[in-house]
Amino acid sequence: MTGPCEGPACKASADRPHPIQSSPVNGDCTLPELEIKLDITGLRDDYYLNLLDWNSKNLVAVALNSSTYMWNAETHKTLGGIHLNSNTKYVSSVAWINHGNCLAIGTSDGEVQLWDVETKKRLRNMLGHQSVVGALSWNNYILSSGSHLGLIHQHDVRIAQHHVGTLRHQKSICGLKWSPNGGRLASGSSDGLLNIWPSDPGVMVRSQPLQTMAHPTAVKAMDWCPWQSEVVAVGGGMKDGVLRIWDTNTGSCIKSTHTNSQICSLLWVKETKELITGHGLPRNQIVRWDFPSITKVTELHGHKGRVLNLALSPDGRQFFSAAADGTACVWRAKDNEDAYQEQGPEKSD
Repeated sequence: MTGPCEGPACKASADRPHPIQSSPVNGDCTLPELEIKLDITGLRDDYYLNLLDWNSKNLVAVALNSSTYMWNAETHKTLGGIHLNSNTKYVSSVAWINHGNCLAIGTSDGEVQLWDVETKKRLRNMLGHQSVVGALSWNNYILSSGSHLGLIHQHDVRIAQHHVGTLRHQKSICGLKWSPNGGRLASGSSDGLLNIWPSDPGVMVRSQPLQTMAHPTAVKAMDWCPWQSEVVAVGGGMKDGVLRIWDTNTGSCIKSTHTNSQICSLLWVKETKELITGHGLPRNQIVRWDFPSITKVTELHGHKGRVLNLALSPDGRQFFSAAADGTACVWRAKDNEDAYQEQGPEKSD
């Protein structure tokens, strides 16, 4: 674990060991989709945190203990890191703004920090949470942050009085996603509730969700479908293991399948009309699912620890997985041209 940064604007230091290193890929590997394997040091083995994001400029941010490192997916180089000025707290969530260099960082003591990753300068520090900020999600200039006390704060980062609204769960927030069109916010909690909220960031804590869908385990692995704006997928935890597809307009489950393993992470791939799930025990696998049939396309075994976080590249051709065994992988999704040949031209929703 690296030490704390001394100054308020924490810059990468030349004497810091790089915690992201290339790892050799077995020459007779039977995983043609595997492009790069990395050794990462410091990824917290915590199911309830969201420690990975990939931005529009092809930078991957990964939180490793008290630092967040940027890895360039084009050059395969680590660009240095952002380091908290404390040796007692850790980074608990990361999220890139939709367009630009701004990275939001949630911390274990309730801070929400905004950083310019090019200059390594902290732009602002937004206080208000009293516990771990485990989830973040952007909707243009509105940043939503969820804490382990069950509160969701809405921040308008353009104004000095940034805290413009509050939503509440009874238990910890471990999943938070704005829909691609910005019309709805989905929040998941450790007691298994998936709530769908209206887009108004100024709603207050007494507000009620538009829909509530109950699950047997925590709602952490959760994401909106990019081409069907009302659809959300949720992966069940260790005692459930069910992949569910929800219609958020009606609150009904339109499809489900048992995976027989903990689902730790989940994302959609628009180009191939697939879902990808990252799993824990017993096999720590990655699974690609066809949609809407929810049938298994393939199963990938590149990790020996649970696949805690997944992130998709901006062009949809690759995805990044980070696991509890200290490894990360960059996988090749099916080529876009192949997807178009099989499925035909893109249709409007």
